[in-house]
Amino acid sequence: MHDDIEAVLLSEAAIHRRLDELARRITADYDDGQPLSVVALLNGSIPFLADLLRRIPLPLRVESLRVSSYQGRASRGTVRFHEPALPEVCGRRVLLVDDILDTGETLRAVQERFTAEAGASDLRTCVLLRKERQIPPRAQADYVAFSIPDRFVVGYGLDCDGLYRNLPYIGVLREERAP
Repeated sequence: MHDDIEAVLLSEAAIHRRLDELARRITADYDDGQPLSVVALLNGSIPFLADLLRRIPLPLRVESLRVSSYQGRASRGTVRFHEPALPEVCGRRVLLVDDILDTGETLRAVQERFTAEAGASDLRTCVLLRKERQIPPRAQADYVAFSIPDRFVVGYGLDCDGLYRNLPYIGVLREERAP
């Protein structure tokens, strides 16, 4: 599996150091004794979410929402919600957590549904990775761990057809390994 990686962009140690910094910022922004509802966008955010939550010493509610927009290496151009209903967050402060901000379509679609349907009192977003490309202003993230080149990456939750999520680092997948 490691042989399928062309280059490691972010080591496990670098990811963990940055999560320490990100967690301190989130904690400072929400440190008022009120619970924060964290909603993970599945499946890619699972490792990021687990490591980030352990670093935030606040009262947290954890929810999840399964959405997808990719098939293999390419976005389908549409966002698919795999569950009919959103998590119950009416009147709550919500932090959406996703693995990567690429085209911005997934984050934008989820934000729109949460704004129109969920009734959160405050909605912010947090991503592990943001690709260095033009992203629509309404699809920006409030918290970004890393900006990366516009390359197809896997590892630490990110996949290619369901594989490579368990790599402890972020790496560029070799072209010949693409589906």
